[in-house]
Amino acid sequence: MSSFLTVERRGHIAILRMNRPEALNAIATIQDCDDFADALWEVENDRSFSVAILTGAGRAFCTGGNIKAIQQREGIGPLDQPDSTRANYRRGVQRATRALLETEVPMIAAINGHAIGLGLDLACLCDIRIAAQGAKMAASFIKVGIVPGDGGAWSLQQVVGYSKAAELFLTGETFSADHARTIGLVGYVVPDDQLLDTALAMADKIAANPARALRLTKRLLREAQHSRASDVLELSAAFQAIVHETKDHTEAVTAVIEKRAPVFTGE
Repeated sequence: MSSFLTVERRGHIAILRMNRPEALNAIATIQDCDDFADALWEVENDRSFSVAILTGAGRAFCTGGNIKAIQQREGIGPLDQPDSTRANYRRGVQRATRALLETEVPMIAAINGHAIGLGLDLACLCDIRIAAQGAKMAASFIKVGIVPGDGGAWSLQQVVGYSKAAELFLTGETFSADHARTIGLVGYVVPDDQLLDTALAMADKIAANPARALRLTKRLLREAQHSRASDVLELSAAFQAIVHETKDHTEAVTAVIEKRAPVFTGE
């Protein structure tokens, strides 16, 4: 079981909490990155999970990397020389990024507080984002003289487009949850004490659908971000051939014909 990212089960919903509240959930070590990735794979490999919520323990979502560790050249940042640093990023923080990119479980980011730098980019790698009214966000790598080494140059502009992503990265300014909604970075802003309930309500709507079709739909959406239309059509046909043979598809069609609620088993 992960120590940095804990897993709580609510039926078919996984609640993933970054669990360093005393450090505002900053990611400081390679082990933190391993814990993050391992917890995601734990959920990915459990076919009973239909959807997951990513949030933070305490008053922050994730404040990015640990600045003191960066200054001391230890942890997930710079090491003794550039080649070592490059390998450190690939081995550490990018492992967490890749885990979010590759999971087929639908992910909801419940942004409960500050989402800064790496923290904002982790939220952008989720499929749906809901923010607490008091949350603050920033793509602030430039403020400490570095670039987004976690892949944020890709993920942020996937969400808000090139021009707005450029503005956020090049200014590094902190912005409110309401501004995040205005630019399309989050879909909903809710009172702080209603955040988890709102995320769970969204997760319930998702989990009410067939689990295998959910995961393959997410995979199609991910592949469509960087594929030609002809390639997406081919993959769509292949995935459709798979889900047509599932018991949940048969149950869904039967339920529509019989005018009743379906009962899905994940098979």
